[in-house]
Amino acid sequence: MSLSMKSPAFADGDPIPKKHSCQGEDVSPALTWDGIPAEAKSIALIVDDPDAPGGTWVHWLAYNIPPSTQGLPEAVPGRKVGEDGMKQGRNDFGRISYGGPCPPPGKAHRYFFKIYALDAILDLEAGASRAQLEAAMKSRILAEGRLVGTFRR
Repeated sequence: MSLSMKSPAFADGDPIPKKHSCQGEDVSPALTWDGIPAEAKSIALIVDDPDAPGGTWVHWLAYNIPPSTQGLPEAVPGRKVGEDGMKQGRNDFGRISYGGPCPPPGKAHRYFFKIYALDAILDLEAGASRAQLEAAMKSRILAEGRLVGTFRR
């Protein structure tokens, strides 16, 4: 099953505004989604850059987002656990928050915003790594979707 994800900041395949990068305010873009199955118990989000020089770079991990949520606002605070129970993992910058595009000068990199509807609330502490999140999500994915943005310096 496929989910639809959008951002008012950029269209699929278009450049991510500087505001959402290390050259700007470095705040997360607003995201919206639809198509979450009725049986979903939580939503997870992984944002990464597969074009990073040392391999895929993780920019943001969020999970246990309530399934009734239809998106995230701009500038999500870097808290381990949000008021709604959403947890954030540790990105490859070493922070528990969103970390915007910050590629080396040169060619544009692609940034994948991947959303997953899950059949469980994950038994995972805040600050988890991508490997821990993916292991917890294994066999739990009901539907997924993605939005891709680009950025170059």
